[in-house]
Amino acid sequence: METQLAASPDGQVSLTDPDSRAMATSGRGSGIVGYNVQSAVDAEHHLIVAHDVVMAPTDRNQLSSISALAKDAMGVERLDVLADRGYFAGEEILACEAIGVTPYVPKPLTGNARLEGRFGKQDFTYVAEQDVYRRPAGNLLPYHMTTVEKGVTLHRYWDLESCRACAIKPQCTTSLNRRIMRWEREEIIEAMQRRMDLAPYAMRARRRIVEHPFGTIKSWMGNPHLLMKRLKNVKTEIGLHVLAYNMKRVMQILGTSPLMAAMRI
Repeated sequence: METQLAASPDGQVSLTDPDSRAMATSGRGSGIVGYNVQSAVDAEHHLIVAHDVVMAPTDRNQLSSISALAKDAMGVERLDVLADRGYFAGEEILACEAIGVTPYVPKPLTGNARLEGRFGKQDFTYVAEQDVYRRPAGNLLPYHMTTVEKGVTLHRYWDLESCRACAIKPQCTTSLNRRIMRWEREEIIEAMQRRMDLAPYAMRARRRIVEHPFGTIKSWMGNPHLLMKRLKNVKTEIGLHVLAYNMKRVMQILGTSPLMAAMRI
């Protein structure tokens, strides 16, 4: 079993279903073995326009792929996509912009600074013309160096001397000095945040749009939800559920007779 576990790319082996994986859940230290079902729901009619089943334990790298499926299914040139903070990843947001998708994804609140009453990165303002950050105290945090970590280019900003002399340093950091990291394409994150600020109800709308179809299908499926094993079979099972949901939804919107007439065309 150790040999089999070592040979697994993600360090997981399921004895019940070789394709299933331990999925992250909202509870601390909790999880469930299964599959990650992705869906894109249109805001006007609440129809599931695209779906997929993946083995990835989180949604972090799924935004651009499911957005591309939705965009193709709807036959549009541009598409606005709302997603929860679990989908936040700079590379995914960049990939969405490249295919004509405008994402609205809240940035996860990481670190303990805010919880402990200190300034967070969001309290520092980037000044592009000077390539510096303006600190909460008003003075500037200059560029120091650039590093590449796991293929990601990061610019780092700090200044030891000015931090030591700062009157509000205890409100900023418990270290010798405050350091800020900036992704090389951070401007797309900042642009998205400006969009989010202008659409304060976007996340509330997201819950109304996408969570209802998920909840409806889960109630149909019962507990445990999936009856099939192996990825190919689970994709088929979910596809049938999505088809049934969409048909019932269209019956509510158009009525049975118009739907049957449209299916004959």
